[in-house]
Amino acid sequence: MELLRFSVFCCGAILVSGGLLPVEKGTSIKRIKQLCKFCDVRATSCPGRGICKVDCEITSICADDNEVCVSIWRKKDDNVTFETLCHNPVSPLYGLVLEDYNNTKCIMKEKKGMGSKFFICSCFDEECNENIIFYSNSQVLPVILMSLVPLLVIAVVVITSFYCYRVYRQQRNPRKKGQLHDFSDKKAMMDNEGSDSSSMHANNLNHNNELLPIELDVLVGKGRFAEVYKAKLKQGSSASEEHGFETVAVKIFPYEEYASWKNEKDIFSDADLRHENVLHFLTAEERKGQRQYWLITAYQPLGNLQEYLTNHIISWHDLWLLGSSLASVVAHLHSDCTSCGRCKVPIAHRDIKSSNILVKKDMTCCLCDFGLALRLDNSLSVDELANSGQVGTARYMAPEVLESRINLENIESFKQADVYSMALVLWEMISRCSAIGEVKEYKPPFGNLREHPCVESMKDSVLRDRGRPEIPNSWTSHTGIQMVCGSIEECWDHDPEARLTAQCIAERFDDIEDQDKLSDCSESEEKILEEIIVVDEK
Repeated sequence: MELLRFSVFCCGAILVSGGLLPVEKGTSIKRIKQLCKFCDVRATSCPGRGICKVDCEITSICADDNEVCVSIWRKKDDNVTFETLCHNPVSPLYGLVLEDYNNTKCIMKEKKGMGSKFFICSCFDEECNENIIFYSNSQVLPVILMSLVPLLVIAVVVITSFYCYRVYRQQRNPRKKGQLHDFSDKKAMMDNEGSDSSSMHANNLNHNNELLPIELDVLVGKGRFAEVYKAKLKQGSSASEEHGFETVAVKIFPYEEYASWKNEKDIFSDADLRHENVLHFLTAEERKGQRQYWLITAYQPLGNLQEYLTNHIISWHDLWLLGSSLASVVAHLHSDCTSCGRCKVPIAHRDIKSSNILVKKDMTCCLCDFGLALRLDNSLSVDELANSGQVGTARYMAPEVLESRINLENIESFKQADVYSMALVLWEMISRCSAIGEVKEYKPPFGNLREHPCVESMKDSVLRDRGRPEIPNSWTSHTGIQMVCGSIEECWDHDPEARLTAQCIAERFDDIEDQDKLSDCSESEEKILEEIIVVDEK
């Protein structure tokens, strides 16, 4: 390859994407370190094991000195593809951080939760992403065993140390024994905060029936049934310890709202609810002394989506992250099976709105407030479903909900109502996205109505006038937003049966990401050509 570069320089031509571009002999050209195979997505016969060679005849000079070579192998149903490209490891790729880019060989690692069988590798050597290595189980097993030995040693040391510490603390504070046991469980839950999923052990968290030592801080939200406080969970044995607190959120229901508290607690306690975009549930408590019921969850400092959109203009990338994560979590609720294929009972949220969606630090959505959620169990009778009533927030109610004509014979009707509400939230996101051009102040859907419109007002707008929030022509100048707007219009269709499913919306967001990736690759090649032409002119 060094011979190729030398020959190109001497002969006055350079290889760009499979073609030759003439340059003046002796011209000083900025050398870009990395040459990689660059063929985007192509079908392949590689079985995903052993050693494979990508079918790519294009060698590209990476646009950035820091970029490395990447290969991605996917299998979805019978469709098997390879994707080869350059990428800067500083930036995530498909939401993943490249970890092995210092290798000279491209060794595949499988990544879960990508919607298909997904392997990725990266490396730093010329055309190193052409020959791909899949380790077999027989090769991986010895590596795993060797890796586990030091981890087991460390685990034994940590457990022993922790046990000695616990014994020491219990000897000093014998009355705290039960409470310390509770704290260790709580700390384990808080350490798993990164997953932001509900816990299958939530019901056992307060197994000693002792109230957790929580200090309420400030009121951060107020709804029809409850108030939400930012609070501190004491982890140490002394209230004066400066660093003995963890920040949590406490949702407080008055005694009169027991039914709402119990419904949300039961939904949260379902292990099948767990998802990275569902609010992390810690435990539920009955505070008899204050005549209150508490739900204790993780705290999201960025607040809810409505507040965030009011105070921030988001980029196209942020819009994609928020929109795709919202569609993904709603699809998870509506699905009758978990991501690992286990059967579960679908759930309808029934109150999807921007104020019931929290914004995580990674700019993805975190769905909360399951007080009106309904488990769509096939064993429920029509009468039981009818007793669920006309619920939700009027501004976000689907036409059939406003009219009290939801089809109780078909549980899909409840999912279709959720999809309508989700479409309004997606519209809110777009209205505050910089990619549409001029961004106006935040307004909720049907912003011409008063702050909290009643059902009758919404009937006039949605049923009588068949009104929907405006989608200006200027929004469709951006290809990605144009595709999202098309999906929104299908989701808020007056006919529930004509609406898309949440899973379909999630898949469309994935397609938009793939198209953006192809577009970025094309722009990268164009920039390389422009840089070379500019240097040539000099």
